[in-house]
Amino acid sequence: MENITPLLQMKQISKSFPGVKALDQVRLEVRTGEVHALLGENGAGKSTLIKILGGVLVPDEGEIYFDGTKVEIKDVSFSESIGISVIHQELCLAPNMTVAENIVLGREPSKGPLQLVNTKEIMQFGQKILDQFELDIDAGEYVGNLTVAQQQMVEIAKALSKDNRIIVMDEPTSSLTEKEVVKLLDTIRGLRQKGVSVIYISHRMEELFAIADKVTILRDGTYVGTRNMKDTSYQEMVQMMVGRELSEIYAKPTVQPGEKIFEVRNLSSGTRVKNVSFSLCKGEILGFYGLVGSGRTELMRTIFGIDKAVSGDIYLNQNKIRIQNPQDAINCGIGFVPEDRKEQGAILIQSVAYNISLSVLDNLIKWFQVDRRQEDSLVDEYINKLSIRTPSPEQKLMNLSGGNQQKAIISKWLAMKPSILILDEPTRGIDVGAKKEIYSIMSALAQSGVSIIMVSSELPEIINMSTRVITMNQGEISGELTMESEITQENILTHATGGLKNESEFSKL
Repeated sequence: MENITPLLQMKQISKSFPGVKALDQVRLEVRTGEVHALLGENGAGKSTLIKILGGVLVPDEGEIYFDGTKVEIKDVSFSESIGISVIHQELCLAPNMTVAENIVLGREPSKGPLQLVNTKEIMQFGQKILDQFELDIDAGEYVGNLTVAQQQMVEIAKALSKDNRIIVMDEPTSSLTEKEVVKLLDTIRGLRQKGVSVIYISHRMEELFAIADKVTILRDGTYVGTRNMKDTSYQEMVQMMVGRELSEIYAKPTVQPGEKIFEVRNLSSGTRVKNVSFSLCKGEILGFYGLVGSGRTELMRTIFGIDKAVSGDIYLNQNKIRIQNPQDAINCGIGFVPEDRKEQGAILIQSVAYNISLSVLDNLIKWFQVDRRQEDSLVDEYINKLSIRTPSPEQKLMNLSGGNQQKAIISKWLAMKPSILILDEPTRGIDVGAKKEIYSIMSALAQSGVSIIMVSSELPEIINMSTRVITMNQGEISGELTMESEITQENILTHATGGLKNESEFSKL
């Protein structure tokens, strides 16, 4: 039976940053034992709202009530003290500490009159939590040695190890395999049965329909509405998010690919990439799909010269080329938008203009200084061409939404006029409206003759945007699907799992 008084009430919450009003009179109500989805495009204000709830930010206006009592959440410690735990989209782990140490960070057990940290107890507790959630991770391993997906699971385990009344999860499945997603959603169902409330932020609609009781939708920093999940539809939520009908988000190129311009032959790099061969045609969007650990990202890093190849050859326009570092790849007209845009793809503390012009900075220098007029013209061109929403070119990239950050990073590579563009998870963590814009950019590039290699873990994206699909398994190519009729979820998963027919884990959600 539903409680009369919500566990959490956030009323008329407003928050401004220089040049941006992130939240304007927003409200949110969450009841005990409820899974409440928070939905909206990037820039809608979701992350700002939960940072206020978690004590990272203080609101300019508004009131917060917890269990019927008005509270002032001025810092993270107070938020945690009343039973709120936030798993932020940006992982908050210490890479030079062990998994167990990260799980208990800030609440380490101690012993003796000197209150010395009990290392043995920390390891035992950490491993107990990992085993409880069936995570195949060693508690004594350093977090910096883990994959992004494993780090995400450690962050989740850390939050679940506390005595919480509300757990906020901001895009918790963005780096997880389908099997791990299923495990996480089962865990959330268990929390709900124990009376723990979960605020769940995700752009994956199938997860929301599988797990959420209610959904609150924000748009442009304002409250749009709250719905019971059982009484709403995908189309209604999309319309509320973007303020318009969104009948089709994909934009596969209509022009057929041209001649073969790029070829990889028997490429290997240690144990993660083994004897890989494939070709790429002009104006093609070649999709790469594989489960976590399949070697997709490692292959792209090797092609771009970040990781060292131990054998194999690469050909561009039938001429053998040698790529020993990223500059060699750039000189060959190859651009690379990496999977982790915040760590590897951009300099977030610098301006939008700085990030866009970075790849062609050498061309902008005259008489030992940057030609500002030429730089301004270049930056304005790509802000307009890719519809990057920013108050100013001098706005720090970190203050833009995820979708606009991604468009700025793509602009950086487009400025160098690449013939080949590698996109690793191009729409990870961005909303459906921004995805549509990214897809339109990709389609326009392909139709102009740019060849695109797209790595994605989202099957709908692979199926609807790729002209061909290559699957990988354990560092090797496990299949190639060339006909449109072949590019199906079942066929892709069959090849990606090493040829074993495997029903999609999402059927178990």
